[in-house]
Amino acid sequence: MALIDVVMPKLGESIMEATILRWHKKPGDYVKQDETLMDIATDKVDSEVPSTAEGVLEETLYKEDEVVAIGTVIARIRTAAEVPSQATAPAPAVTEYRVPTAVPVQEASVQTSAVVPEEIPYQPSIAHLALPGGIRFYSPLVLNIAASEGIPMSELESIPGTGAEGRVTKKDILEHLANGRRATPSRPALNPEPVRAEPPPVPVTRPEPTVTERATTPVTSYAGNVEVIEMDRMRKLIADHMVKSKATSAHVTSFAEADVTHIVQWRERIKKDFEKREGEKITFTPLFIEAIVRTLKKFPLLNSSVDGDRILIKKDINIGMATALTNGNLIVPVIKGADQLNLVGLTRQVNLMANNARNNRLKPDDTQGGTFTFTNVGTFGSLMGTPIISQPQVAILATGAIKKKPVVLETPEGDSIAIRHMMFISMSYDHRIIDGSLGATFVTAVVKELEAFDVNRNI
Repeated sequence: MALIDVVMPKLGESIMEATILRWHKKPGDYVKQDETLMDIATDKVDSEVPSTAEGVLEETLYKEDEVVAIGTVIARIRTAAEVPSQATAPAPAVTEYRVPTAVPVQEASVQTSAVVPEEIPYQPSIAHLALPGGIRFYSPLVLNIAASEGIPMSELESIPGTGAEGRVTKKDILEHLANGRRATPSRPALNPEPVRAEPPPVPVTRPEPTVTERATTPVTSYAGNVEVIEMDRMRKLIADHMVKSKATSAHVTSFAEADVTHIVQWRERIKKDFEKREGEKITFTPLFIEAIVRTLKKFPLLNSSVDGDRILIKKDINIGMATALTNGNLIVPVIKGADQLNLVGLTRQVNLMANNARNNRLKPDDTQGGTFTFTNVGTFGSLMGTPIISQPQVAILATGAIKKKPVVLETPEGDSIAIRHMMFISMSYDHRIIDGSLGATFVTAVVKELEAFDVNRNI
């Protein structure tokens, strides 16, 4: 019988950890290869993790709601295959750092006389730390709470853990804080023996606690007649992202009004033939994204991000498309290489991403890599809005509801009043690198692209 490790899979370039939402199998259950083993969640989407082998689930190493680093062993499956001979050899008794990264870590031998500092720099992306008494697991959430409350590593070591293998959970550290941080005896150190360790970590700034990670005292009563509703996980993440964005970027919003009569008339004329020929319904969204992409090519600074004192201008144009879910939450799938797609291709991608989002079929990578975001607030009847930038991007553009209005038209024969389809456009941008002149010029350029639409255009 062979014992196969199941590891937390890589979910995208920038995703370093995930939360276990639900185990579909429990120890002792038989599981087929590629059968769903558990549901996980990143800071963007929920995903299913299939089994990498067929056999009996021997054990699960993490509980539901625990945060696990990418590449960490999360379960073991016993199969009928033979165990390789080297697998039976006892593993050397060593203490080592386990870092969730694909970059090889050079190991350096250290002497047993080396003094382990009491204060270890906090680094939430590291899930296992070499500490007196062997390896003890600390999730990024626990490390962040400890950092925000000023709990040194020596005190963190003294907190009794109720998690698997004595791990400290969020509940443990919050109870420790609520009980006045009464210290308990530290774990005794192991007898001196050679250990392997990474080179000393580079000190990092202790991160500020996020909205979902702040240790708060539960409020048990409220004045007046109120109904208390707990935020779900996604709403907590959205709240956290919005607050972080406002704290990161100096938001400024510019507005303009566009005459989209030609676009409305053209879509009304071709939509049935388009659906019959392409098998896709054409909405206004791909038409607006097409105009945005053309304008971004003229003003590449809007397709960038900020890294300290450096501006990173992105050569790829990946448009995030804000999508409302049926439960009222919001998610932003990304159309990769939007500048390489024609109108039919954009329509297919818009419909695919929207349907996958609403049916919970988005993959983690589908929400990564955006360089500019578009949101259609007019879908719900809003005339205009002041959207919040999706970090680390520097701008987000919103379109409002299309309304018929009497408008003054200037012609060589003189001015006249006509009924036109009008729409407000608003764009919030990062004033750290985009001044009002550039922001307003970009919005005006998008308006010109929309108003120059060829009403006689072929599909």
